[in-house]
Amino acid sequence: MSEQLGKNEGFNTKDIVLCGILMAMTTVMTMIVQIPVIGAHGYVNMGDTVVLFTALYLGKKQGAVVGGVGSALADLISGYGVYAPVTLIAKGLEGFICGLIAEKVSGRKGRIIGTVVGGVIMVTGYFIGEIFMYGLKTSAAAVPANSMQALFGIVTSLIIYVGVSRAMPRKK
Repeated sequence: MSEQLGKNEGFNTKDIVLCGILMAMTTVMTMIVQIPVIGAHGYVNMGDTVVLFTALYLGKKQGAVVGGVGSALADLISGYGVYAPVTLIAKGLEGFICGLIAEKVSGRKGRIIGTVVGGVIMVTGYFIGEIFMYGLKTSAAAVPANSMQALFGIVTSLIIYVGVSRAMPRKK
């Protein structure tokens, strides 16, 4: 029954299992290296690598789920629960839009544009969310660090995608 439901919704059992593993990896990669941002309340992490990779490799829906849930879970576990709602939206949109663009614009160009736009969405999402949480000055102070985090995620996700897609090509 769940196998049939998965197929009707665009997910199969293998994709559901991969999403679970990638959510856990996102949580771990977000928590394993947390560099506090000077002048702001958040931290820089490596979770975007997994979020963007998932969006490229599995697609927009999976990218959204892995990005939003995996990253928000890391915030909750790490004591940054105040960020969890912003993270759920910002990282979920990052994964969804990256996957959507990569789906619509084929090849290398689509992957590059998708990851860059996904990174910009993540930075913008935190900027807007932090304005409501801490004000414009503190929110603006986090933009350079969030931009570096996005850049790191873009580069590493593209490298990992190339290696994994060669070793384990996905059927479209």
